[in-house]
Amino acid sequence: MKKKTTQLRDILSSPKLDFLMEAHNGLSAKIVEETGFKGIWASGLSLSASMGLRDNNEASWTDVLNVLENMSDATEIPILLDGDTGYGNFNNARRLVKKLEQLNIAGVCIEDKLFPKTNSFINGDAQPLASIEEFSGKIKAMKDTQLDEDFMVVARVEAFIAGWGLKEALKRAEAYRKAGADAILMHSKKSSIKEIEMFMKEWGGRHPVVIVPTKYYKTPSDEFRKLGVNAVIWANHNLRAAINAMQQISKQIFKDESLIHVENQIVGVDEIFRLQNVDELQKAEKKYLPETIQIDPTGEQGD
Repeated sequence: MKKKTTQLRDILSSPKLDFLMEAHNGLSAKIVEETGFKGIWASGLSLSASMGLRDNNEASWTDVLNVLENMSDATEIPILLDGDTGYGNFNNARRLVKKLEQLNIAGVCIEDKLFPKTNSFINGDAQPLASIEEFSGKIKAMKDTQLDEDFMVVARVEAFIAGWGLKEALKRAEAYRKAGADAILMHSKKSSIKEIEMFMKEWGGRHPVVIVPTKYYKTPSDEFRKLGVNAVIWANHNLRAAINAMQQISKQIFKDESLIHVENQIVGVDEIFRLQNVDELQKAEKKYLPETIQIDPTGEQGD
């Protein structure tokens, strides 16, 4: 099997449209892999929300790394981290790259906003953007730091989110491409694909493009293909599905003071054991543990 970094590079650089699915812990990452997705999006929103924190860099980068380690260990497909702004300046960002490579994370996406960031869908017009020069320097520092040549640094352009328009979006995307970014994530909060469409036509396929159609979800994926988009990120939908399910089940149990009406709506415990790979542990126990461990009446292990 190819390295995870190479897998991600193949996904983002291929002219054939592919998809990354959101996960926020080891269990959801494993489910994404089993479903058939070729890559995982470790969403900043989902990671922070799963910790009960806001998407404003309230979760520290070490908090994020702890979760990523479990996600990476549980899967064989690549993970692209939503790395916010890189958790600081160029120095924080290049240290982040070192730690991600140690955890076998395939790439990181950083956005051209200021630290601490705010989620793009919360009053986006009022959010200041980093200067092109500062953000380009951050990209260069990250690319200079990586040891694996296939590690991916994706530059997320927030010009449309901030209301700065197409000209600024193109200017920033080109600057980040020249700085060494491996792909451009062009973000939009419009309910139509109009902004992305304008950008793609002017961009002319000069570098891989990733999109996140959370707001323009009604657009068929064939439209993305026609525009030449390389990859689509389904950014937060496992988290949102989990919240919905947990709210409904909790309300039902609270109301009934019983499990009788929910047991047939949820997976059995055996499915949890399967996802945890309990069978492997049982086989390993037979291989590595003695068949019996004798304990004498005094509580000391016998010879």
